[in-house]
Amino acid sequence: MKIGDVNASATANLTSIEERDMQGLFAFQVADVEMTAGNEYTVAFTAADLAKVQGYQATLTLTSAVELVDVVYGVATAENFGLRFVGEGMITTSWNGEATSEVLFSLVLRAKTDAQLSNVLGVSSRYTVAEAYNQAGDLLNVGINFSTGAVSAAGFELYQNTPNPFKGETMISWNQPEDAEAVLTISDVTGKVLKMIRTQANKGYNLFTVRSEELGAVGVLSYTVSTADFTATKKMVIIE
Repeated sequence: MKIGDVNASATANLTSIEERDMQGLFAFQVADVEMTAGNEYTVAFTAADLAKVQGYQATLTLTSAVELVDVVYGVATAENFGLRFVGEGMITTSWNGEATSEVLFSLVLRAKTDAQLSNVLGVSSRYTVAEAYNQAGDLLNVGINFSTGAVSAAGFELYQNTPNPFKGETMISWNQPEDAEAVLTISDVTGKVLKMIRTQANKGYNLFTVRSEELGAVGVLSYTVSTADFTATKKMVIIE
């Protein structure tokens, strides 16, 4: 668990799918509210199971319907947050230690349009992988349980390869909600398939390293990850 990697500065060193077996869900509890444009709301994050985990990390996501005004610290303090990507609506966070169910932290949000909080606040693995460990060392997914019964957890997400543009090798990663066969396909601008990788991917975060020499191409390429239920495509650039 990369506790403290809240600024996405860690460099992975993998050449195949990373095996990750999620054993349950660690959930923040958040009161759901109907937000009115122009008003500010202090959104408190608690966790009934906080005492049962060694720590957690995740990327919190905000849609364009709200903007972050402030982070009010509680159990989690300034060192447990990264705001590098807040302009993209993403807040990276990680924490480990011992605590009970008091307020972990609060986000002060300003509504830019009328919206339901549960529709604009979520959890992702985009920059900091959403995961927690219980006291037995089991790996858990991370989500938000809203008071209205809505649940948000890291689902299927295809991330931008890093580095990009690249020469030599790049890392393609994605998150999926269940264990399932996944197909990674890399194609050129004409649609010609340059590489196809079929693998039994794991629930949670998966990562694959691709080398430019395996593709025999330069310029703009596309990569697609598909499962039985999801598919997503992004572009990447190989430089000479």
